[in-house]
Amino acid sequence: MPLIKQSEKAEIAANIRGGEGEAKLFASPLPEGGPLRLASRIELAPGAAIGLHRHDCDEEVYAIVSGEGVYSFDGGECPARTGDIFTTKKGMSHALKNCGDGPLVFFAVVAE
Repeated sequence: MPLIKQSEKAEIAANIRGGEGEAKLFASPLPEGGPLRLASRIELAPGAAIGLHRHDCDEEVYAIVSGEGVYSFDGGECPARTGDIFTTKKGMSHALKNCGDGPLVFFAVVAE
């Protein structure tokens, strides 16, 4: 089984999926031929957001490591706090905004 190790070097991304502000992305290289399309630690700066987007062909899980924010989904929203896990199934839309004073740190995993 191949080891999936997170990069120690961050990529800076702005306006992810039409959201506001900047984020640090710590990507993990993934083995080819499996169901995983993305595995990354993401650090949203205060006030930054991943814009609302739809998952037509895949599913995504967010696991909140630290910080606080608001998770939006198909017309609803709820607080996002340390330890929360959010699952977005095929056909659903979601977004995440950092509402705290420090970084909102979470893992994102996308699979087919």
